[in-house]
Amino acid sequence: MQKARGRDLRRVREGWDEVTAEETRLLRRMTVQESLAHWLALQRAFEPQFRETEPLFRAERMAYLEELQRRLAKLEEWGGRSL
Repeated sequence: MQKARGRDLRRVREGWDEVTAEETRLLRRMTVQESLAHWLALQRAFEPQFRETEPLFRAERMAYLEELQRRLAKLEEWGGRSL
């Protein structure tokens, strides 16, 4: 029984590259609208958990948003330069 489980796990690990390649191929075929629809479906599905855990991750999320704002400001600054 244990050997069979080990073989099954090995087959899953060995086939994982194929799964990743197929996932990448499918994601690249998605339109922006399809991608947003999937994202919104996930948002709806996980919304209760997001609300429950929001206080736990608030500080981390705020730090991330501040860093994102800094990066966007730098990108805007670079975009204003003549190259």
